[in-house]
Amino acid sequence: MNNQLLRFSRFGLRALAITASTLALIDLIKQQWIPATACSVAWALIVWVERDFIKRFSDSAEL
Repeated sequence: MNNQLLRFSRFGLRALAITASTLALIDLIKQQWIPATACSVAWALIVWVERDFIKRFSDSAEL
């Protein structure tokens, strides 16, 4: 994977994580528990995938 595609992929994942966490906070403030829980779980999965994605490509770059 070339460097520019990796950079845009990281940017996209970070934008998704920021959006999911913001929506979770807004839903918590509005006391909408089910959407807040769904957005929180989505945020956690996005962060998990982002860390795995970055780790995988940083390990392959060292080879």
